[in-house]
Amino acid sequence: MHTFSVRTGSRTQMMDITSQVREAVAESGCDDGLCMVFVPHTTAGVTINENADPSVTRDMLMELNKIVPFEDGYTHLEGNSAAHLKSSLVGCSCMVPVEGGRLALGTWQGIYFCEFDGPRSRKVWVSCR
Repeated sequence: MHTFSVRTGSRTQMMDITSQVREAVAESGCDDGLCMVFVPHTTAGVTINENADPSVTRDMLMELNKIVPFEDGYTHLEGNSAAHLKSSLVGCSCMVPVEGGRLALGTWQGIYFCEFDGPRSRKVWVSCR
């Protein structure tokens, strides 16, 4: 298992972590198999989407914030219910095939850490088999 940290700078943010995951795969020595990316947080997530145009992630966050607003009469005492809901919607893990020691992502795909309760320091776990 490889672990790395990310530091987010805003309340909601999508950070491209593809290069860090690639490094973890290279260090694992995995030639062919599956790479699991896992985020051990209840107010964050991980997803795969387009990494060529930064407006895609801005649009995704804008729409998630419309679907799950920050204030909506939630009863959770910590005040971050929206972040918990967004985390559950996006999910806390993703799987990527590994072929020839490299992530088998599509041409425009990147792996994103999704912050919903920042800014914070977070962990990402990567396992290849």
